[in-house]
Amino acid sequence: MEKRELTCIGCPLGCALTVTLEGNQVQQVEGNSCRRGEAYGRKECTHPTRIVTSTVAVKGGSIARVSVKTKTDISKDKIFSCMKALKGIEVQAPVHIGDVILSNVAGTQTDIVATKNVF
Repeated sequence: MEKRELTCIGCPLGCALTVTLEGNQVQQVEGNSCRRGEAYGRKECTHPTRIVTSTVAVKGGSIARVSVKTKTDISKDKIFSCMKALKGIEVQAPVHIGDVILSNVAGTQTDIVATKNVF
């Protein structure tokens, strides 16, 4: 059996979790104060995901770059492919919060969206 020590990011408490695994199967999650902690511990040990944040260039805008993020979390193993897909992207102003900058980034079935207005 393997034990992994994690800090939960499911809520502001930041509980210290101990996840017990047998092979790739989670047997137990301990230390969580809420259900989100158990769900986070299980997911982090079996299929870790992240929200990716970055910026892309803006042509003709009041600022040179706009902040962007993945609309949903993506598998950790797709992060570098996602960043590679964003390299060299330039959008035309105006850009509005929620505008889709890149659809189905790196085959993840999620979009890159703007997180700021640029006029």
